[in-house]
Amino acid sequence: MKRLFLLTAILGLSAQDLTLRVDVRLVRVAATVKDNSGQPVGALRKEDFRVWDSGMPQEIAVFERSTAQPLSVAVLIDASGSTAKDLPAGIGSVRRFLKALMGSGNSDDSASLYSFNYEVVQVTPFTRSASRLDRGLSRLKGEAGTSLYDAIKFAAADLEKRKGTKVMVIVTDGGDTTSGNTFRDAMKSAQLADAILYPVIVIPIQNDAGRNTGGENALSSLAHGTGGRIFHVSLGAALDKAFSDVLSDLRTQYLLGYYPRNVTRESGPFHELRIQVLDQGEESTRLRVFARNGYYEESMLSNRAR
Repeated sequence: MKRLFLLTAILGLSAQDLTLRVDVRLVRVAATVKDNSGQPVGALRKEDFRVWDSGMPQEIAVFERSTAQPLSVAVLIDASGSTAKDLPAGIGSVRRFLKALMGSGNSDDSASLYSFNYEVVQVTPFTRSASRLDRGLSRLKGEAGTSLYDAIKFAAADLEKRKGTKVMVIVTDGGDTTSGNTFRDAMKSAQLADAILYPVIVIPIQNDAGRNTGGENALSSLAHGTGGRIFHVSLGAALDKAFSDVLSDLRTQYLLGYYPRNVTRESGPFHELRIQVLDQGEESTRLRVFARNGYYEESMLSNRAR
């Protein structure tokens, strides 16, 4: 206590002022903006954005256009029995995506590979080595169940420790069948890690009767809650196009940062976020913003500790 009084005297602060300043933390939000045709919009200004935290308007303190933050991309590949026949073709598209990811952008970008069936395995740790990633892809084979939610939680724990923009690209043909974790567990772990999820659902079966539509809806919710988007594609050119669109999103993102104001702990552990874009002084009906829908207070505390 004596040290606290001494410090406040030296700085000319009250104990209350000191407590408030120590508690300040920056909330960072990655946002992608699309026009009506689905094309990224990359020329907006800070003044074009509005941010609300728990219903309270916030002042944007940090703004980056086409952010140059390093990317940490976790690629989660469904290696369950239902994917065995089509897995080689899917792996070919993943290989091309990773080559494009490493061939442009930030020199500190990295990727990691995870496979999931009845168990989750980190096949390759985060690396920039294309040959190492390629060797990991070559070892994959399809068998048994689908522990999708376990895979998301597993990868989120690794991403949470990393800096920059954190991303999960999930290549699967359906929903979860064998996880010990639930949908809520997966969502919370992704939001705690501040990870953006891009589920890519490969649909060899076009008939709804043969698809896991419940699982697809869950993946759509995961994408929406974390600021990503979902793709429904067939193998080949459509899958390649989905990966190209993911990379385009990541290369044209905006970074918005703010220090929460007028937000109390009574708001609860989860803070709802709302991001809007204005057009010539009025809310735009032509532009769509993709950004996470909230964050957990504990994630900000852990980030501040690091």
